[in-house]
Amino acid sequence: MSKKGRPMPGNLKATLRRLLQYLRPYRLRLLLVLLAILVSSGAAVAGSYYLKPLFNNYIMPFVGQQNPDLSGFIRLMTIMAGIYILGAVCTYIYSRLMLVISTNTLAQIRQDMFRHMQGLPLKYFDTHAHGELMSLYTNDTDALHDTLSMGLPQLLASAVTLTGVFCAMLFLSPALTVLVLVMLGVMLLAVRLIGRRSGYYFQRQQAAIGSLNGYVEEMIGGQKLVKVFQHEEASKQDFAGLNAELCRASTSAHTFANILMPVMMNLSYIHYALTAALGAVLAVCGWLDLGTLAAFLQMTRQFAQPVTQISQQFNNVLLALAGAERIFKMLDEKQEFDEGTVELRRQGQEFSWQLPDGSTRPVRGEVRLQDVVFGYMPEKEVLHGVSFYAKPGQKIALVGSTGAGKTTITNLLNRFYDIGQGQITYDGIDIRQIKKADLRRSMAFVLQDSHLFSGTIRENIRYGRLDATDAEVEAAARLANAEHFIQNLPQGFETLISGDGGNLSQGQRQLLTIARAAVANPAVLVLDEATSSIDTRTEALIEKGMNRLMEGRTVFVIAHRLSTVRNANAILVIEDGRIIERGDHADLLQQHGRYYQLYTGLFELA
Repeated sequence: MSKKGRPMPGNLKATLRRLLQYLRPYRLRLLLVLLAILVSSGAAVAGSYYLKPLFNNYIMPFVGQQNPDLSGFIRLMTIMAGIYILGAVCTYIYSRLMLVISTNTLAQIRQDMFRHMQGLPLKYFDTHAHGELMSLYTNDTDALHDTLSMGLPQLLASAVTLTGVFCAMLFLSPALTVLVLVMLGVMLLAVRLIGRRSGYYFQRQQAAIGSLNGYVEEMIGGQKLVKVFQHEEASKQDFAGLNAELCRASTSAHTFANILMPVMMNLSYIHYALTAALGAVLAVCGWLDLGTLAAFLQMTRQFAQPVTQISQQFNNVLLALAGAERIFKMLDEKQEFDEGTVELRRQGQEFSWQLPDGSTRPVRGEVRLQDVVFGYMPEKEVLHGVSFYAKPGQKIALVGSTGAGKTTITNLLNRFYDIGQGQITYDGIDIRQIKKADLRRSMAFVLQDSHLFSGTIRENIRYGRLDATDAEVEAAARLANAEHFIQNLPQGFETLISGDGGNLSQGQRQLLTIARAAVANPAVLVLDEATSSIDTRTEALIEKGMNRLMEGRTVFVIAHRLSTVRNANAILVIEDGRIIERGDHADLLQQHGRYYQLYTGLFELA
């Protein structure tokens, strides 16, 4: 925002240049828009100017005549009507064209935003609130659309009209134009004082809308917790505070915006009265004819409106450009850089790594971490020299207190984040040499948050591998022991899921995520608290299916319920980003260390 309170993009020239690149495909239509605006504005000025010959050549000579010849009068009136009709047609043309141009331009911008966002690293989403990102697709694009479709054409039309009217006034009567300049100064002062405050409060209104929308989104997503902890009254109070701030900002913004037009109208009336009085004096003195005075008075009425529109639209344009700058800032965020050259190849049910030299290597699922150091922020390390290995088909359990670094390790395995020091190899290949898409395709994740998408159950399971056949989807459901409850649903696999699976139980949603992982047929499987939301009976139900799913695969299990990791080949106890104990269940119990304390309840996982 500028020092005067007006919303301003940080780099106006760069933002305009980027926006013009999106408008470049429509340059011929924009040229036609410009031409239509010039004709429309010119028609308004010409129509008013024709009042001079209408009065001087026809109306005044007709005074006192018994049978005046009206042919010239009718001809001139027809010309004026034609001019006004031409102006109306051109106004429709440029309005319609700009609507089409703006709609298509914003469609392309949204497409670019979503496409670019899919390539951004996970860190970007971890450091930006969801409400902030959503506002790019709603508030900012809506403001940009309104400006392109209405604001800019009106701004340009008003500027052309104002220039044309002023030049015509100067040509008609330089003496009366001096009064116009004086009143213009008064109008601009009013616009500056009122428009500055209006712009400031409109900016506050936009910020308040974003805060309110973000809070509503958060409350809707956490409605169960709100009710469980009886937080309804506190939520109402918080919402009331945000709503009151929006109300205050909106009231102030629209108060100043609505004041501007009446102020300008009254100033225009004063201008009109002063012009009429001064013009009458000049006419009585013989220095001004009535036709010139009539045309000048009509232009005086036309003069105030463009000044008001320019002020209002200028603020709206700056607000939209500030939104466009935020959009372009997101589009300038660096996408995930993929320097990998090793690709994943599939032949039937067999997978192999395609190396740059043309040779292949079977996907076995051997994972090694060597002296891995990592921090989400450069100044704060989370992992300190972590080293361990998982042989093909082994089940590795990661246990430890919350925040110890367990989930961070799995985030590094699939390169959601890249390590700072050390090395991670997959089947003897540095994972940085493997293309990210292929690396992630060889893995599957079952997370604590069983996120489902709108669509059928079949489509949600197929999300694990989009080319999976119906038979493979159903086999994956059987493997996860989800087939039984699916068949009992009214439409079976074609049952529609709504609201992130709101019509399913938590256990059923988790079973579907396990089936989704099964259909991917991964070499490495990561289970991050996968059964924490499932009751004991459901856990027992899927245990057999989970064992079949894990068979022949390298599995990493993160669990707080230590009963689920007793059969792991190796258990790694992690604290403060370091592996402090390792071994199988029996070995660790004999050591009487941290794992023994965790397992026997002497130490809490917190």
